[in-house]
Amino acid sequence: MEYGFLSVIPPIVAIILALKTKQVYIALLFGIWFSWLIIEGWNPLNGTLAMIEGMVDVFQDKGSTRTIMFSALVGALLIFIQFSRGVEGFINIINKKLVKYENKKSGYSKVMVQILATFTGLLLFVETSISSLTVGTLYRPIFDKLGIPREKLAYIADSSSAPSSILIPFNAWGAFIMGLLLTQGIDKPFAVMISSIKYNFYPLLAIGILFFIILSRKDFGPMKKAEKRTKETGLLMNEGSKPMVSDEVTSFPPKEGIPARAYNMVVPLATMVFMMPINLIYTGWNEVKEFSSTFDHVKQAIGAGSGSSSVLYAVITALLVAIIMYMIQGFLKPKEAVNLTLKGISELMPLALLMLLAFAIGNACKELETGVYVANATKEWLSPELLPAVVFIISSFIAFSTGTSWGTFAIMLAISIPMANIHGSDVTIIVAATLGGGIFGDHCSPISDTSIISSMASASDHIDHVKTQLPYALVGGVITVILYLIIGFFG
Repeated sequence: MEYGFLSVIPPIVAIILALKTKQVYIALLFGIWFSWLIIEGWNPLNGTLAMIEGMVDVFQDKGSTRTIMFSALVGALLIFIQFSRGVEGFINIINKKLVKYENKKSGYSKVMVQILATFTGLLLFVETSISSLTVGTLYRPIFDKLGIPREKLAYIADSSSAPSSILIPFNAWGAFIMGLLLTQGIDKPFAVMISSIKYNFYPLLAIGILFFIILSRKDFGPMKKAEKRTKETGLLMNEGSKPMVSDEVTSFPPKEGIPARAYNMVVPLATMVFMMPINLIYTGWNEVKEFSSTFDHVKQAIGAGSGSSSVLYAVITALLVAIIMYMIQGFLKPKEAVNLTLKGISELMPLALLMLLAFAIGNACKELETGVYVANATKEWLSPELLPAVVFIISSFIAFSTGTSWGTFAIMLAISIPMANIHGSDVTIIVAATLGGGIFGDHCSPISDTSIISSMASASDHIDHVKTQLPYALVGGVITVILYLIIGFFG
């Protein structure tokens, strides 16, 4: 059955509700219900029951189920790392490095500390909240001591977290995106996601601009005024600012009476990252029928491997390694391991619920053929050359308005991928434009959870953080649009 214009109403309703309520869960849930209401001929009872079954059907897809399980188990892994004082040990090592620069020329010291903060944020790509919280709380004392404004710390924490998580997708972000790609009929979601990275210009530019600003010391806009204020008056924030203070690096108290060792954090995280490509090779090995060499076999196996299986096996392996390490050190007992696992899963249940709703609305839009309708409706006036730039702009607007990049991915990938197929555009470029737009809009949005966490951890005034970061984000966004237009028209 063809639903025509009705097929675009559910995602539009979801977007409007997200704008009005600022509650992406409610918006997605209502969007799913409205989709099935249309499919069931406007019968409220049948539509409601179909919505429930639609969410249950998400678990019929093995890839989606694995992705949701992975997200929950990542929460358990993060809890174990916090419990072991691994984060604290990592912080202590960084602090020792910082001492080396304290007696050097002030300008040099400021640059090196900001570079270290940026690298810390990039290395903690496994989870954006942990990255932002760690950077903000770890570097705040030394930034204050060196006279670097709080707005600059919040900018570094914000601009090094989400871009690294999307560019190094061996985390919940990657699993989530692969699940969304699977719902749109992408046979090799991992290969498509990895291929799209080189076209995902905004996160690359955001990191590049961050390094340029730090190394050149060429701040502009409100950030320049903030730097001047701190230099001339010593004030770390504007007068009358209301800092979002947080004295906690993590959400779980560490084990008392044990030494803080960095390897209790580094080894489990390194295990998870290392095991992901290994599992891709394992799951894709028998899928490759023709190859010219062992290297070619491995390369093709990575592309053919199951991304959802790989991330799930990787996080389970990392959890086992962490449990064994901590038991050998004598500070973790089996009962504690079970309790910590359940506690960690419960903390990331909101993320798992968001994934469930995102997959469900993606399936509903696929049933309505929303993407196909939009693509056909725009086929006459929207050329393939303009499509990447247009998708980036629309994704940016949704993310800015809703404050969530993940919700944007859920809504837009269900529309942009069918549009790419019908317009004959490169799917990897369109996926990149969708993902990059989500990050850009998130960076500009005052209701973004990542931006709020960055302000909180840095003890910065949130509005001041948004104002000072916005010009840098806009520069990256404008350059990104230009690059997509160049690729569109010149290839």
